[in-house]
Amino acid sequence: MNVTINGEERSIDGPATIEQLLSNLGLDGRKVVVERNLEIVPKSQYNDVALGEGDKFEIVHFIGGGAPERAALPKDDTFEVAGQTFNSRLLVGTGKYKDFEETAAAIEASGAEIVTVAVRRVNITDPDQPMLVDYVDPKKYTYLPNTAGCFTANDAVRTLRLAREAGGWDLVKLEVLGDEKTLYPKMIETLEAAEILLKEDFKVMVYCSDDPILAKRLEDIGCHAIMPLAAPIGSGLGVQNPVNIRLIKEQSSVPVLVDAGVGTASDATIAMELGCDGVLMNTAIAEAKDPLKMARAMKAGIEAGRLAYLAGRMPRKKYADPSSPLSGLI
Repeated sequence: MNVTINGEERSIDGPATIEQLLSNLGLDGRKVVVERNLEIVPKSQYNDVALGEGDKFEIVHFIGGGAPERAALPKDDTFEVAGQTFNSRLLVGTGKYKDFEETAAAIEASGAEIVTVAVRRVNITDPDQPMLVDYVDPKKYTYLPNTAGCFTANDAVRTLRLAREAGGWDLVKLEVLGDEKTLYPKMIETLEAAEILLKEDFKVMVYCSDDPILAKRLEDIGCHAIMPLAAPIGSGLGVQNPVNIRLIKEQSSVPVLVDAGVGTASDATIAMELGCDGVLMNTAIAEAKDPLKMARAMKAGIEAGRLAYLAGRMPRKKYADPSSPLSGLI
């Protein structure tokens, strides 16, 4: 029997089920998700579904997770999205680190509670390769499946359906990219994908341009968080259009988080001083010379920016205003 697994043609001996296929490949069915001929196979049916001639399978990494049991949260300034409450306003990605050990250490140093994860094919030629879930515990952190690398609405929706099957996780980050050079969001297909996902009861946090009109449209159709880019993904340029970011925040009744383009701690601080509810970053930490120190710096930057926003900055003035009184001078 000939089947295709993750793009590779394979010959399988005799009748077999998906459970037997995974066992032959050396894969743990609890850690992967199987799509057969573009239809997701529930884990409960792995032992019942028989392989057929010409079947096409996609086997992807398990990326599910759950909210851990947390201590009582302080009531003064927590962050809430889609009915879930978090202490940290820093969200971090899990890519670009030199290995999973560094990934786990940097996340720990950042104090983040939400981590973004991508759905990718399992390496069927080396099933013993480590997986993210072995290092970043989905019971300790809230996994936020994203659609990194998707350039069409169809691919994005398909990816997040796989993610939900993996862990029953419906809080997701949607991004549909326009091209490989800029990685700017393709907003027409982003809107299309968001509408489909919302109808399927996903809770959608959406990567978008810094256009206030389109951001409002995403909120109006039901997105749970708006995530305008600060600058192109991975550029490290910082907030390029603070006026639009502030406009989006002022008009929104759902959380607004800056997503992409942060390069250092002061960039994160600026985003928070604009009133944003949080900042999501990956490259700024992972590609720093010392990712652990940068993770700690980002944590401090987020906290400083938030406190400054709550405190309210002094008004800008055209002329000097001495801090010491001029009366009584000698």
